Amino acid sequence: MAVEPAALAAATAPKGRPQAVAWDRYSLKVDGKRVVVWSGEIHPFRLPNPALWRDVIQKMKALGFNGVAFYFDWGYHSPAPGVYDFSGVRNVERALQMAKEEGMYVIARTGPYINSELSGGGYPGWMFRNSAEARTDDPVYLAAVDEWMTQVNAIIARHQITDGGGNVIAYQLENELGKVEPKHVRQMEHLARKARADGISVPFFHNSAGRLPDWTPKGSTAPWANPGPTDLYAFDGYPGGSCDVHANPSGANKAPDWGMYGSAGPKAGALSSPGTPGFVAEVGGGWFDYWGSNGTYNCTAERQGKGYQRVFYGTNLINRITIHNVYMTFGGTSWGWLGGPVVYTSYDYGAAISEDRGLRPKAYALKQQGMFVQAAEQVLAEMDKGPELAPASGKVKIYHNVNRRLGTHVLLAAHNPGDGKGEERFSVQLATRDGQYTIASRLRGQDAHMLLASYDMERQRLVYSTSELQTHLRDGERDIVLLHGRDLVEGETVLRYAGAPTVEVLAGRVKSRWDADKGDLVLNYVHDGLARARISGGGRAPMLLLLADEKTSMRFWTQETGAGRALQLTAALVRSAAIDAGKLALRGDAGEDGDIEIWGPAFEAASFNGQPLALTRQPDGSTRAGPVKGPEAVGLPEFGRLAWKRRMDSPEAAPGFDDSGWAKADRRRSAAQTWTMPERGQPTLSMSDYGFHHGDVWYRGRFTATGGKASALELFYGAGGAGMIQVWIDGRFAGQHELDVGRSFPETTDSIKLQLGDLAPGEHVIAVMVRNNSHNWNLMADDFHREARGLISASLTQRGGQRFAVPIAWRIQGRQGGEDLVDRVRGPINNGGLYGEREGWHLPSPVADAAQADRGWKPAGITDAPPAPGTFWLRTRFKLDLPRGHDIQLALSFGDTSKARSERENRVLIFVNGWNMGQFIAHIGPQRTFVIPPGILNPNGENTVALAVTSDGKAANALEPVKLVKLRAVRGGVDLEMR
Repeated sequence: MAVEPAALAAATAPKGRPQAVAWDRYSLKVDGKRVVVWSGEIHPFRLPNPALWRDVIQKMKALGFNGVAFYFDWGYHSPAPGVYDFSGVRNVERALQMAKEEGMYVIARTGPYINSELSGGGYPGWMFRNSAEARTDDPVYLAAVDEWMTQVNAIIARHQITDGGGNVIAYQLENELGKVEPKHVRQMEHLARKARADGISVPFFHNSAGRLPDWTPKGSTAPWANPGPTDLYAFDGYPGGSCDVHANPSGANKAPDWGMYGSAGPKAGALSSPGTPGFVAEVGGGWFDYWGSNGTYNCTAERQGKGYQRVFYGTNLINRITIHNVYMTFGGTSWGWLGGPVVYTSYDYGAAISEDRGLRPKAYALKQQGMFVQAAEQVLAEMDKGPELAPASGKVKIYHNVNRRLGTHVLLAAHNPGDGKGEERFSVQLATRDGQYTIASRLRGQDAHMLLASYDMERQRLVYSTSELQTHLRDGERDIVLLHGRDLVEGETVLRYAGAPTVEVLAGRVKSRWDADKGDLVLNYVHDGLARARISGGGRAPMLLLLADEKTSMRFWTQETGAGRALQLTAALVRSAAIDAGKLALRGDAGEDGDIEIWGPAFEAASFNGQPLALTRQPDGSTRAGPVKGPEAVGLPEFGRLAWKRRMDSPEAAPGFDDSGWAKADRRRSAAQTWTMPERGQPTLSMSDYGFHHGDVWYRGRFTATGGKASALELFYGAGGAGMIQVWIDGRFAGQHELDVGRSFPETTDSIKLQLGDLAPGEHVIAVMVRNNSHNWNLMADDFHREARGLISASLTQRGGQRFAVPIAWRIQGRQGGEDLVDRVRGPINNGGLYGEREGWHLPSPVADAAQADRGWKPAGITDAPPAPGTFWLRTRFKLDLPRGHDIQLALSFGDTSKARSERENRVLIFVNGWNMGQFIAHIGPQRTFVIPPGILNPNGENTVALAVTSDGKAANALEPVKLVKLRAVRGGVDLEMR
């Protein structure tokens, strides 16, 4: 049916007014207004419930971010060539729309290669059987890339700020491509042409791995620059150090100068692009952890906590980095087979927002910085170096910038050297348009102070302050200013007036004096709780000055209400505030009983999450509203008392198992990396060559022995990080082997030799299960992602090492359907090739079919001894009825969670309502607690948990107790969707 032209025009018209994006050396400019992009990285694919994307984005907005960076994982959307799915948990258009609705800029990072500690660096499984040279202009590779770009660019293009449909503000062409040979240059130019042809009009960038001069914009004049088809130069950096299992952190690292205070040279990519703004596409918000560590996320969160953020992010700001993206701000979960060899299931990252979506203490310090960036954006967006300042103490370094257009000075005081943690007093002489002043304060511990001088805040003039600005706003005829400082540290604030103002101290202790010669009101105080001073007269609008200590300032939140900006002081998280017809509607999360103090536009009634609040007007013009109720008690079932049933897997080990429907492993061509190619004259056994890419894969091999010769079986296999192999000969368990772990870059291939003894004449059957714990990334553009997985080679040898001249005929079976997905809801990374997975044992069944679904299953206890070597399943069903109107984050925990690993040797695939939520390896660790997002786990209905337990069958390697535990509970949250 033909579409009416008017209807077509309406459907394709921009949803908003297109906005131009320009830039210079200072910042991006949107429709001529300078913008500081203060962004945080989250990955929608690491949180398999779109409703919770909004939860995280709203929390980021509440923390002061105005931007979000999304990676887009090619392999998450494409199970087979030409097949793409952007529905359900893969509906990234919803993520872009949510960011738009929450008022966040988007930095789009679409690949084709993204790394991100993902299996294959984000390549789809079918690219592991593609022999093209990746990340070059190989036409076979570019044809596959074009397929992906056509799909994802159509989505991105609809959400560009330049087209009026969204707020995508920048587009990444490639990620950490450190090679600039002609074939890589031609690839980059191809990506740029393709993106422009697909309608991408926002500026391009490449994320350089470190401050290297790779892919700077064309026109870069530095002799060491390597120009590319980019508009902006961007780089990443992880200067925070790590909490490695092999080393105790000795102290903080030194903050590098990555921008205008940095030194020039062959490694100074940022200075090779003098006409573009400072852009750190990834600055460390933590670090990933690896199989066999002691579990470093909490340590990382502390090591890269509030002091680190103030020092390192503050140094970035003073270096005029005005596009600043924290990687990660929320890490999430590498559920299913998402993760690469270098990570286990949790991708918590030690980020400000933890894997359970709670705010860590460091998040509140990050909020202080975010609110400051919002308030002082126009100052920060156009700074040059000011005259050098020499503090009285050489143990403190003072950076000094000036916004010449506004006449404002920005100072960053930090330890000298930058890894100092002592207490240091300092003073410095500063000449401003308001006069010359001595600014004195002190640093205590790992810290840095960002100070302003000669700064106009609403209708007030700040001459200087040793307190830090958090926010300011207009409240009708008066202004409200919030400054903060460290607990019990003295502060001084100087304000400029035409005449002597009146100072009324409403709370706390604040001393004031009037300097008539300069026209300065000088206020002295100690940061202790919340001091309040009302200042009026003197030729300016009245002002309420709020002076908070650290712990108090972290409880402040601010939002636009539609009637003006509001400010709240509460222990609750405030997501949003809106005023309509005199009614203030607040939404947020309350983790405890309390109240809210509110400053801002007038209102007659207020509610929190729809619950009416009683109002009490305060002497300073604020309103106290309450009570805000915390969460209700949460009751959970005891897993040890549930009715568990068990069923043995691994029937493939039996000699008589029917494998006639399996694929013959007889192909003579392989896409595997050279050193993992099959032996000369032998067929390829690599699982990906047969369309099986993730999780477990089975092989059954047959050979005929003449008898009487002592022999051994040698198997070379690839299995990723902490992967394993199990082997049976004629139904007898011959042994297992696991890849070496305990370091951040583990072994991913190894070999096993099994003694078979004298073989009787006749046919023998070898059964092999390989657990592929992911494919390598391709960070160095060396096609490392094509290292073979599964079996690589197999040979029989006699005593003394002589090989049999006996061929082995192999068959292979992995995920049901291979690249032709059976489970389209959960997608290509949910399942591997266990027999139980192929038979659907991990899936929930309707209650009416429970008896039939349990046929073949027998009652068992969680900690009962394994029935045999191989894999067995435990399954149970239970109901939850959690308090409604709450966000309750639950998890499954195994054994003693105070330990990183146990002496028991087993591993468990965890399925919750059919979703593969991770892998527990008892003796490798360190993860023992597995986050199950609401929506995957039904908070008010039936749930099924299925555990696929793999071991050598010894009683000593039985599973440890399993518990359902509460990680976090608040009254509030977002509307939930069931998956």
